[in-house]
Amino acid sequence: SLSMRYIPNSPDERAEMLSEVGLSDASELFRSIPAELQLGRELNITEPLSESEVIAAMEAMAAKNTAAAKPSFLGAGVYSHFSPTIVDHLLQRSEFFTSYTPYQPEISQGTLQYIFEFQTLVCQLTGMEVANASMYDGSTAMAEAYLMAQRVTRRDKIVVATSVHPEYRDVARTYTQHGAAEIIEVPYDEATGRIGDLSALDDKTAALVAQSPNFFGCIEDVAALSEKAHSVGALLVLVVTEAISLGLLKTAGECDVDIVVGEGQSWGIPASFGGPHVGFFATREKYVRQMPGRLCGVAYDKNGNRGFVLTLSTREQHIRREKATSNICTNQGLIALAATIYMETMGKKGLQEVAEQNAQKAAYARNAIAAIDGYSIPVSAPTFNEFGVRGPRSAAEILESVREKGIIGGLALSKYYAGHDNDFLVCVTETNSKDQMDKLVAALT
Repeated sequence: SLSMRYIPNSPDERAEMLSEVGLSDASELFRSIPAELQLGRELNITEPLSESEVIAAMEAMAAKNTAAAKPSFLGAGVYSHFSPTIVDHLLQRSEFFTSYTPYQPEISQGTLQYIFEFQTLVCQLTGMEVANASMYDGSTAMAEAYLMAQRVTRRDKIVVATSVHPEYRDVARTYTQHGAAEIIEVPYDEATGRIGDLSALDDKTAALVAQSPNFFGCIEDVAALSEKAHSVGALLVLVVTEAISLGLLKTAGECDVDIVVGEGQSWGIPASFGGPHVGFFATREKYVRQMPGRLCGVAYDKNGNRGFVLTLSTREQHIRREKATSNICTNQGLIALAATIYMETMGKKGLQEVAEQNAQKAAYARNAIAAIDGYSIPVSAPTFNEFGVRGPRSAAEILESVREKGIIGGLALSKYYAGHDNDFLVCVTETNSKDQMDKLVAALT
């Protein structure tokens, strides 16, 4: 019935609108939908419930969710980490939770300050000179790096390893497909799990794009890749999907990387069924004017008091579209704030300790699984908290049998890589106990 209490138009107004467009009944608006697909009856929903009844009904439905209670070894770009309660507590303060974007710096000092802190922390963790005020997520940040490399080098060829997250490659290809980018995918070495053949690099290459730890969890020799990219005048773009690894590995800056992009979800942001996430993007200071998004900086008023401003905003909301370096970023403020609170709560030592726990626990699980009859670790490169496993039969079947025992065992690689039917990815973070790892080994056995 159209005489519902929440529809603001009166019956007379609705009749007048229908008459104006030459229809007699609102149902005619849906005539393009075949009759057999139309419901043809009222929705089957309950009578109105009181607040206490709604809460009880929702709690009963929530109790049916069992996935959250299962030990999980699923990573592949989204990672389960412990987040101190202070993150959520501070995040939900109304001045953070309801504030919008800092278009008026004089009344947005708090927002601008934490954006500045986010940038500073990203610079410290990546060892780069300048970072922007966050991107939507890691995959769109990688797409922006493609475009920035083209602007900096005035070349259009992008060489990207197939060991870069397949979904990141899909997003970047989709985003750049109507531009001039020529994307060449190069294979990884099946024996090591690292980038293999780099013969595609030439004097037309804008960027070499590599991920470390890569999709298989393998740590690349980033400094060597940088040398190879620079030898032909190309930039090295480093992608990081597991930001906790920055607490342990040599920084991108130390490895002479030109642009580092990644996903900050590991910094205190729950997996949440795949979002929201927060990207990060850092580069050398000499490229700052080609960097996408917005850059927050420090300024001083006429009395010498420190304040924060948007130093660069090369987004199409701020400048002419054809001059904009990016149309696909935001300050992703609230999630960037969560990441900032997490990093500042953990501190240098805390981030290092979490990273060490991840590496040590993953090494324990890796060795235990490799010792099971019929199982092996197919690649030789060092790993951080994620590693590939080759099983004695179809990985999909193995993971299904493990799931029936109440454990989410990992990700079957056949979804992304042909010929890898027996291979799957296992991820171990600080949230996985020794008991959970032993149960996984028992379930695989």
